[in-house]
Amino acid sequence: MLQTNPFSILAEIITPLAMQGFIILMIVLIIAGTIIQMIHHKNLTYFFNNAKKAKLAATKKLGIGERTSIIAKTAVLDIGTTSELGFGKRRLAHVLGMYGTILFWLSSVVLVFCYTGEGKSNSEIWSILWHLGAILTCLGGYWFWFFLRVDVSSEAHPWYRIIKADLFVLALLACSTFGLIWSYTQFNDQMSLSYLFLTLFISSNLILFGGVYWSKFAHMFYKPGAAIQKNLAEADGSRDNLPPPADAPEQFGLGIKREEPKHY
Repeated sequence: MLQTNPFSILAEIITPLAMQGFIILMIVLIIAGTIIQMIHHKNLTYFFNNAKKAKLAATKKLGIGERTSIIAKTAVLDIGTTSELGFGKRRLAHVLGMYGTILFWLSSVVLVFCYTGEGKSNSEIWSILWHLGAILTCLGGYWFWFFLRVDVSSEAHPWYRIIKADLFVLALLACSTFGLIWSYTQFNDQMSLSYLFLTLFISSNLILFGGVYWSKFAHMFYKPGAAIQKNLAEADGSRDNLPPPADAPEQFGLGIKREEPKHY
């Protein structure tokens, strides 16, 4: 199953052109939802105003080389490894989910556009990556959902409590889960179940990408920008209009060591 392109089998009943059109529609929904959210919530205005304030408060002018180095370092360390979460379970769960989702989405595009259709060969590598991405997304996502959410692990809310902010992670988990089950049932010729989970897979994608405006989907674009701006502000001395760190830190005593810190 892992080496089989599920979209190639699906091409017997749905044309590759229709699949490609669906992916393009999902991309359009991401762009439209993010733009509308930015306009409504004025996120872009906030970032521009914050950048202007930082420029006026800067004590050092950064050269192109320094800015490039800071941006590259931020992309590799802060964004690529979610270092702001510290070392621990939450960071590992986020990394699994993040890279699993990237693999899942990227391999979906490659399989549909390059390896699905009449006369197209199968790519075992991309098929494996598609399944692996979905599995990693499920591992990181379900680990986060059941055990690591702040309102569950620290505020004693039940894991099945759902709020609007959970739309993104639940829709993402639904996509990965239904995608894997659809691939399995299709591979084993369980066609009635295959059609059911294909419908659920398509529906969860529509909810995920069509619900960008209402979910935390757009935060994937905001957080990298905020991390870069923060590191640039520290380097040029503006520090987002915050005071510099104290020369002598507070002495908390041994009491602070009694409980391991949790990074949220």
